[in-house]
Amino acid sequence: MRRLLLSTALSMMALPAFAEDAALLLGVERYRNLDRYVGGASVTGAARELSDAGYAVEAATNETATDMRQLLARFMQRSDEAERLVVAMSGRFVTDGDRSWLLSARASEPSLFNIAQDAISVESVLQVMARTPGQSILLLGYDTGETDAYDKILREGLGSLDIPQGVTVIVGDPRQLTRLIEGTIVTPNAEVVAAVASNRSIKLRGYRPQSLIMQRAEVSETPRPTRPYVVDRAAETILWQRTVRADTIEAYRAYLADFPRGTFSQDAVDAIETIRSEPNRAARLEEDALSLTRNARRGIQRDLSILNYNTRGIDGIFGQGTRTAISNWQQQNGFPQTGYVTDEQVTRISAQADRRSAQLEAEAAREREAELRRDRAYWEETGANGREPGLRSYLERFPDGIYAERATSQLVELEQDKMNRAARADRDAWELARNRNTVASYETYLKLGTGSFRQEAQTRLAALRDDQSGEASRDQARAAEDALNLNRLTRQLIEGRLDQLGLDPGTVNGQFGNKTRRAIRQFQRSRGLEPTGYISQAALVQLLVDVRN
Repeated sequence: MRRLLLSTALSMMALPAFAEDAALLLGVERYRNLDRYVGGASVTGAARELSDAGYAVEAATNETATDMRQLLARFMQRSDEAERLVVAMSGRFVTDGDRSWLLSARASEPSLFNIAQDAISVESVLQVMARTPGQSILLLGYDTGETDAYDKILREGLGSLDIPQGVTVIVGDPRQLTRLIEGTIVTPNAEVVAAVASNRSIKLRGYRPQSLIMQRAEVSETPRPTRPYVVDRAAETILWQRTVRADTIEAYRAYLADFPRGTFSQDAVDAIETIRSEPNRAARLEEDALSLTRNARRGIQRDLSILNYNTRGIDGIFGQGTRTAISNWQQQNGFPQTGYVTDEQVTRISAQADRRSAQLEAEAAREREAELRRDRAYWEETGANGREPGLRSYLERFPDGIYAERATSQLVELEQDKMNRAARADRDAWELARNRNTVASYETYLKLGTGSFRQEAQTRLAALRDDQSGEASRDQARAAEDALNLNRLTRQLIEGRLDQLGLDPGTVNGQFGNKTRRAIRQFQRSRGLEPTGYISQAALVQLLVDVRN
């Protein structure tokens, strides 16, 4: 919604001559067809400070190109009478290398042939400002790291900018530009060039004089006699306590107005700066008011993980991983990307997780039944007869299957029986190969040609070769698990769930040993996942669904 903030003089249409200075603030954060630019509208927050400093201010947020052009037309008319001009434009910019445009809220995917109707020309604004040289500042707020191409000609960002003589252009993070306006441009005798030079987040282009002051301090011809500064300390303390409870910029400013040299004046100044420097402070305070317990936070993390938003652990602590997951969920669900939850959002996340849990559990149940049927059927056709070829065939297909332990035990007995019946030379050769347990040792044994343990040697040789060839994929699976940043509590939660499923992960201690890896493989097979033995995001989601239900 657009808001227009005009000085008292400008609000009286019969007295346009009083409009000595003019400011225009255009900020776009929410785009109908493009990704949202968080903080894009922050520059419009400087409207009050500019108005108090004597500027006729117009500020527009998330407007169409047509509405922004109307504001620019009025700004151009006022610029004829103005001694100082300040324009701040923030949002998504696009350039062909030479020309640059600010995209409007309803802009479609930019192309060379629609850019003129969906955006505002930066060069046109510069031409208007060139008529007030030396006291014209154009601030352009955008994400300097975004340089993606829209087509063969247009890309994100700003072009070379042909800046007229006497116009100062400052570019960078919109929040930093807002602070520059509020803390320097409207501050009496504050040096703009020096302020920009001390801030790495913003850069100055174009007109760069040694001294650039936009707000001159008023000098009184007749000095006023000084009077003792008398303070009612009791009244000041009461007001300060109320101010701290309110904890808003307006409250701190009201305190400073009553007690400009009060006991807590510096605290008030520092508090204002702290509030300004925290972009999502209101959202944080709203979440704090929910008084979420640690268990409630774990529940939110678990629900987000079920919805495939990686919180990097389920420990009830909202760190950077959880904040990013919340922000990503908010983006996908049409909420401001603050990284802090509201009561409504907690309810929606829980409801979505319930729905997704039901879907995943139904899919998992069908897959479990199908896998069990395949396992039993294959066993009946292979290993159930107790012969070595069938047992090996079963274990190759179902290494962690229902009858895996039984098949392995029977093969051990068969091998021992062959050891008892084999010739001494054959037995010694096999013992040597088995003890070394290398590709070369088994190949050497197989060269004997007629050994009693030929089939076992072939099986072990194939397993070793598979193990070598699968090393890269195992490294990839291990890296994927590491990326989840599973803390000990989450690992214990996983082991506990595997134990509940009868998969025997060993001691539930948060340490993934061989038994745990085998249990994870069994679980992954039962869910139709790749049986790597390492926890993937998909496996974690499935396990959390089981825990939640």
